[in-house]
Amino acid sequence: MAKPIYILNGPNLNLLGLRQPEIYGRATLEDVAEDCASLAEELGLTIRFHQSNHEGQIIDWIHQARVEGEGVIVNPGALTHTSIAILDALNAFEGPVIEVHISNIHKRETFRHHSYVSLRAEGVIAGCGIEGYLLALRRMKTLVLA
Repeated sequence: MAKPIYILNGPNLNLLGLRQPEIYGRATLEDVAEDCASLAEELGLTIRFHQSNHEGQIIDWIHQARVEGEGVIVNPGALTHTSIAILDALNAFEGPVIEVHISNIHKRETFRHHSYVSLRAEGVIAGCGIEGYLLALRRMKTLVLA
């Protein structure tokens, strides 16, 4: 069996569907996980889907992916704009990385326009709602076959 794709979600994404639905929509993170699991099966991929409000936990999962994973899809939430530590962990990961944001971070506050994660990511998907995760999985399939 192929190594899994890690789908990692950062702070406050556990509130998806409740927090600012005008920006993030009404779907929950559980909905996203179910959609990703369905598509992964269709694509012949396996996934590990995680969320944490703690930077260190996300870093630990990236380290785990170094050994057990094929690729990383990450929505670091607000840590996108602040975490050099997550960037360093991703730089130590040898597989492909895709960054996902539900909202278009470039249409929001200026501080959200900069992403440390983008310095490592093969691709960035922003502003496509939760469909961005599915787009990322499709792209990841192409990257892991390359």
